[in-house]
Amino acid sequence: MLIVDGTDPELVRNILETELNFIEERHEEAQGVFETMASLAPGFGMIGTLIGLINMLRKLDDPSSIGPSMSVALVTTFYGSLLANLFFSPMATKLRYKSAREILLKEIMLEGMLSIQAGENPRIIEEKLKAFLPPKDRVIGEEVSIEGNEQRWQGENPLSRNRGEEMSG
Repeated sequence: MLIVDGTDPELVRNILETELNFIEERHEEAQGVFETMASLAPGFGMIGTLIGLINMLRKLDDPSSIGPSMSVALVTTFYGSLLANLFFSPMATKLRYKSAREILLKEIMLEGMLSIQAGENPRIIEEKLKAFLPPKDRVIGEEVSIEGNEQRWQGENPLSRNRGEEMSG
């Protein structure tokens, strides 16, 4: 809405960059929770191990109780490691990746909107926005990405042809 209303481009940039900073900050908080849990889970497992060993040593005179107490000691270590390495750490990594992708997308949108507002040539805007992407992600010629699978067509784009057939038929 700010761009449509003719707001000063620098003001628009400052507002949207502030929004991006706060989005990134919120994402880092969520990542931090999972990273903290990943670092603490093995420690909680070791606490469970100590509790199991204490129970085992307390009932050392009863050989039938050694097995269950030892199993508690071993299982809690396993659970702590399992939670850290199979849940918390991968979740933090996934959140970090998704956050970076979202921030990049919003930065591209910001630059595109400001370029359109400035009245720049569409080809220049396209090249400017492509600069944000790594070379492997840039669209060249008729290359189109559909559901993650890149396909290259010779000549006419089948997507535009199918739309035309639907309209006429």
